[in-house]
Amino acid sequence: MKRERLITMIEVAVMAGLALVLSYVEFGALWAMGGSISLVMVPIFVIAFRRGWKVGLVTGLLVGLLKLITGGYVVHPVQLILDYPLPYMLLGFAGLFASAKGLAPKIGSLITGLLVATVLRFFSHYASGVIWFGEYAPDGMNPKVYSVFYNLSYLIPEMLITLGVLILLARSYPQFFIGSKKNPQSSSAA
Repeated sequence: MKRERLITMIEVAVMAGLALVLSYVEFGALWAMGGSISLVMVPIFVIAFRRGWKVGLVTGLLVGLLKLITGGYVVHPVQLILDYPLPYMLLGFAGLFASAKGLAPKIGSLITGLLVATVLRFFSHYASGVIWFGEYAPDGMNPKVYSVFYNLSYLIPEMLITLGVLILLARSYPQFFIGSKKNPQSSSAA
């Protein structure tokens, strides 16, 4: 039991570090007030599907804190929470859609978990955008509409790229999503 817990903690640390590194591999940095398209979500989703939503939440929280420490932009303490630890932590809820322990995730579960978790992340960034960054909306544009378009402009492409990577991993190496060897059942992805 202690060995399994230690392995989980090591996996969390590795995935959080990997997510931070992958956040610097950007596919586009066109946004003046933050947001970029990267692979930062991939390790969080992998650990959430591998170890469950609680471990996913912890990993996401660590990723958000690491991103804050390594270059966060803060205008208010609540904005700090809404833009860093909270949105990445919410990605861990994808683990709610994981298959039974010892089974590789089904593609439908990956898609559902990814969509739900990304929507939760969106709402966190959206609230921050409306409250603190609405002043950057073009003249005559409602800050709520601006925040929707601004945040979706990078979250949708990032979600689609993440989905592609997760499907590739699930089909090529489904064992990667299996967290416990205690239940060695079939690991085929549908």
